Amino acid sequence: MTSDEKSQLIAINDTFYRSFEKRDLKIISQVWWQGSSCTCIHPGGNVLKGWDMIRQSWETIFKNTDYLEIDTEIINVDIGQEIAYVLLIERVTQINGGKRLKAESMATNNFRKMAQKWYLVHHHGSPIIRR
Repeated sequence: MTSDEKSQLIAINDTFYRSFEKRDLKIISQVWWQGSSCTCIHPGGNVLKGWDMIRQSWETIFKNTDYLEIDTEIINVDIGQEIAYVLLIERVTQINGGKRLKAESMATNNFRKMAQKWYLVHHHGSPIIRR
């Protein structure tokens, strides 16, 4: 993995989170692979398979959220020829209906290189429960 490849992947991963934070479905749609094989597991949720289900989940999240702020802490990045992943902690602040919610999740974002571009093909977030 070259530093340029790593920088590109981190930039795409960051684009995903900034579009999530801005509730921008258009940009999220450009980052995600829109095939039937992509998958998403939101924290505490079931497996969503295929872009149509994933897109609907983002639409629902955005419709039911007044404000989002997301901080990320990358733990590991690994890049192969066509597959890469970013392992990170997501710190999400969400405001809806005057209620402020904060949550931390451990997330894995898997990317696949197609036509010289990296696409998000799998996102899995698991809640971090502090005791």
